[in-house]
Amino acid sequence: MLTYLAYGLAIVLDLFVVFIGARFLLVPRAAAAGYGVPAKQDGDPAYLTIKGLRDGTFGLVGLALLAFVGAQAEAWFMLVVAIAPIGDMLIVLRHGGSRAIAFGVHLATAVVVLVSAALLFAV
Repeated sequence: MLTYLAYGLAIVLDLFVVFIGARFLLVPRAAAAGYGVPAKQDGDPAYLTIKGLRDGTFGLVGLALLAFVGAQAEAWFMLVVAIAPIGDMLIVLRHGGSRAIAFGVHLATAVVVLVSAALLFAV
């Protein structure tokens, strides 16, 4: 049962990050608003594309590790990748974004990613 939970949560998280990346590539301004720091109309859209590419890549690497290497590699990946939502939380707070999004989305995501890492280490 623990194995199914560990793998299932990791797959859901990886797919969710791929979705977030795709959203930043396809509807960048809406995605930026959901991130917690709305994009300026006259801003450089390249940064939104970078975010989309980064997130999409993280999700695909996670799926590849899980499929081709196994739970231990995915656990280490999740442990390291938890830095990204913590950084995102700090970025939102530093740039006057919503505290609810900073903590309710980004910090909560980091916690869930760390729980996923712990479950993967346990299998």
